[in-house]
Amino acid sequence: MSAFSDYLEMNLLNATLRGGTYTGGAVFIALFTGDPTDAGTGPELADSAYQRQQAHTTVPSDGFTAPTDTSDGLGKMSSNTRNIVFPAIVDSQVTVSHWGIYDAQAGGNLLYHSAMLNPKTLDPTDVISFPIGSLTVSLK
Repeated sequence: MSAFSDYLEMNLLNATLRGGTYTGGAVFIALFTGDPTDAGTGPELADSAYQRQQAHTTVPSDGFTAPTDTSDGLGKMSSNTRNIVFPAIVDSQVTVSHWGIYDAQAGGNLLYHSAMLNPKTLDPTDVISFPIGSLTVSLK
């Protein structure tokens, strides 16, 4: 199950309960070597070839599915609609344990994050990818 970042929690509460606004847009998948935490302070992958990958191809809405019921029927979920492929790492072996979704390719705000079901140790020249439907954001 994914978690909201502090940033997203505050913006959604302001938008839904206080008349504020929140406008989504392009989102980018990030990799972490530890828990990014709701505050977005965890260790993002550091490798000279690494960069966050854009979730969509043409318009932001094509990157994730329209929300549907979760398998237990107690919430809503959305998952990636295309393969997300990161460039091969080049510097040194690293273990990726978490992923997150940001609103910018660099900097920006963490929106959602989750631990990987199977952390992956990458050697130089290894590529990590996420097939369609493997990155799921669920709200309960």
